[in-house]
Amino acid sequence: MTAVPEIQLNDRAEILLRELVRRYINDGEPVGSRTLSRESGLELSAATIRNVMADLEDLGLIRSPHTSSGRVPTQLGYRIFVDTMLKVKPLDAASINEINSGLASARDPDELMSMASDLLSQITQFAGVVLLPGGEHANLRQIEFLPLAEDRILAILVTQDGRVQNRVLFVDRKYTPSELIEAANFFNERYSGRSLNEVRRRLVQDMEHDSISMNRIMRTAVNMAKELFTDQTASDSVVVSGETNLMSVPDFDQVEKLREIFDAFKAKQDLLQLLDKSMNARGISIFIGEESGYNALTDCSVVTAPYESDGRCIGVLGVVGPTRMSYEDVIPVVDITARFLGTALKSLH
Repeated sequence: MTAVPEIQLNDRAEILLRELVRRYINDGEPVGSRTLSRESGLELSAATIRNVMADLEDLGLIRSPHTSSGRVPTQLGYRIFVDTMLKVKPLDAASINEINSGLASARDPDELMSMASDLLSQITQFAGVVLLPGGEHANLRQIEFLPLAEDRILAILVTQDGRVQNRVLFVDRKYTPSELIEAANFFNERYSGRSLNEVRRRLVQDMEHDSISMNRIMRTAVNMAKELFTDQTASDSVVVSGETNLMSVPDFDQVEKLREIFDAFKAKQDLLQLLDKSMNARGISIFIGEESGYNALTDCSVVTAPYESDGRCIGVLGVVGPTRMSYEDVIPVVDITARFLGTALKSLH
């Protein structure tokens, strides 16, 4: 997230900014001085309120769209609101039960991740995203190689969080079952327990060594694992649900803007990198508009939280919606889902 300039507001400016942001989030219409005079509880004249609003506009916290006499929050205005004025609502019991029972019904880690993404989407009515634990930060448990045909081998990669990934590898010669068992045993002895990211680095180092000096089993293991570990894409690492919810958000009424967002969901690379930034954060992270660093998400906010297994952060989940989202409602959904997901993962081990 970008650094936020330090802005000192007096009490009435803070009250008016808070009320303006809340009103705009609720109604989606520019907020005028008369509305603020009525809703803020401040006994100020309309002229005084207009002067305060002019000061807030000079500070870059609100702006006037088109020729409207009302004002709307800027990205900086949202940031000040979220950082200093937001009071998060406790999640209602029905939603807590829906998340808990939904995740508890999952039968395997893949179904669990899809369920988490679906629940985030259903409850917030925005898009739910989950960075899978089978990515860079997961630790390898074991690999198996099984013969399929003369030119194909099934590689099965199991991570310590219980996720299983299968890949069909194309090879240039036939391998016997005993060769594949020996190759898998060698690989597991050398790499088991290391993060997938570290395994990739070590594979590159091993491949840079003179392959002639490698023994037969080592060469077989490294060559097959090379294809397995380089065939990882953003599509394998991120689950997205409820993208179509954004079609009903008035803020995305421009087709071109919606297409950019959908393209980002489809490619997933930007989402992968954004979620990866949140891996080491403690608790909730909020990226508002341009803070994400990606053009497609300029009109979006992304609320994320890491989830853990055995006290170690292994992934991130979140919600993508408009900057005009009800942050106080979305934040507890993301937070509770992350906590329950970690618990549910542990129960599957």
